[in-house]
Amino acid sequence: MAETARSRDPERLREEVREGYTRVARGGDAAVAREAGRRAGYSEAQLDAVPEGANLGVGCGNPTAIDALCPGETVLDLGSGAGMDAFLAARQVGPTGRVIGVDMTDAMLEKARENAGKAGVTNVEFRKGQIEALPVEDESVDAIVSNCVINLSPQKDRVYAEAWRVLRPGGRVMVSDIVLDGPLPPAVLESIEAWVGCVGGASQRDDYLRTIREAGFREVRVEGEASFGGLFPPDDPRVKEVAERLRLSDDDVERYTDTVKSLHVFARK
Repeated sequence: MAETARSRDPERLREEVREGYTRVARGGDAAVAREAGRRAGYSEAQLDAVPEGANLGVGCGNPTAIDALCPGETVLDLGSGAGMDAFLAARQVGPTGRVIGVDMTDAMLEKARENAGKAGVTNVEFRKGQIEALPVEDESVDAIVSNCVINLSPQKDRVYAEAWRVLRPGGRVMVSDIVLDGPLPPAVLESIEAWVGCVGGASQRDDYLRTIREAGFREVRVEGEASFGGLFPPDDPRVKEVAERLRLSDDDVERYTDTVKSLHVFARK
């Protein structure tokens, strides 16, 4: 039987995702990324506030807008990338607060640290690690944010178990993530390109929310949602590239992206 993205060993899959995001970190178009940021829900003021190069245009929402962050809080960003949401969180928690970004891709960490240095942001640090095994102490953070990253994990139950472990009692999770409202064709589910593009690894909506509850979280609720097609329209160059590789027609792309949703989820420990 041919190996597919979903049948790969989790560590091998992580390595392929890491390679894909290394390419994202080293490439990209600033204008395309800014437009993607607008569609995802970032204000012009927020897009202007982050260091140049922090917005890579790969998010599916604005997790820092799901619930207010307070001065002095400690915030953890899962899959922090080039630092977009970490820098926005740092502005909200102020000089008495701190933000920890965790990412498994060296190129992303290098870019995020460079961005922090250029912008003079001192209340953010970026650590290398996997979101299934966080390099963070027990009950040490007040809030967790994440943007279109947990769907990439083949072990989402471990991610939310780790989130529970590192949160203080009463702490909260604010996540923008990709889920499915129906089946996708095997060509998409079996493609590593679709996985890196945040679709191939997505869970069905009910399964995703159940995973959060089974980790122990309460007040689990969807604060908003959008279709993937609204975030990444068929003429987006990244969508076109994946569609060409998978030999999908424009009608296929439109039909399948209506099945994919970006959820903005809140939960409390």
